[in-house]
Amino acid sequence: MTKLSRSLAWLLPLILASLAFSSTSWAADGGLTLFTVSDGSSHEEYSVKLQILLLMTALSFIPAFILMATSFTRIIVVLAILRQALGLQSSPPNRVLVGIALTLSLLIMRPVWSDIYEHAFIPYDKGDITLVDAFSVAEKPMRKFMLAQTHKTSLEQMLRIANEPVDQNVDDISFAVLLPAFVISELKTAFQIGFMLFIPFLIIDLVVASVLMAMGMMMLSPLIVSLPFKLVVFVLVDGWAMTVGTLSASFG
Repeated sequence: MTKLSRSLAWLLPLILASLAFSSTSWAADGGLTLFTVSDGSSHEEYSVKLQILLLMTALSFIPAFILMATSFTRIIVVLAILRQALGLQSSPPNRVLVGIALTLSLLIMRPVWSDIYEHAFIPYDKGDITLVDAFSVAEKPMRKFMLAQTHKTSLEQMLRIANEPVDQNVDDISFAVLLPAFVISELKTAFQIGFMLFIPFLIIDLVVASVLMAMGMMMLSPLIVSLPFKLVVFVLVDGWAMTVGTLSASFG
């Protein structure tokens, strides 16, 4: 197994099956057969055509998985609110914010990826467990992370929308219900953190606006004057490190 396959399996559990398919053998007859069963083995081998199909399908779901099932949503929303609070329209650029959110998400989710890689991908790659068992094992750490960040009210709301019992055991909740509840909870938490970050900069804007009005400078925009002060305060308190630390601590 190459270092590239190890890194991808560590980063994204959605390509767990796709990378595993790459280690299976080619179809013996080279035809259009989708499945072949190896002698002396209890699991099925997939032909190269089906491997490529499943690989492309899994890769197409990776962006949606990163956005919806990880810490990316909360981080990018908070960073966008912070940029708005500073009064900066396009600095840092969107690509920089997405890059920061992506790298920080990979760091925060590293324990989950490591658990999936060690207990799901490696046993499947060795042939100790089947593909279905690998997905079952990989789902447990993801569910644990998502349930820890999901608000009870959001989960109950999604259960009502799905017409499922509200008082059911959390282990019985389907992933299709847990995922939207997790996303809604992430948005709620992100707006709460963004509100706390917005208050100091709002106070600076109010103070600058009051001083300008007292001086009779009615035609000068308070945003132009307050921007340098907000930037100085943000740099002096090491605002980026504080923001990243707050986001990391919010995931427990």
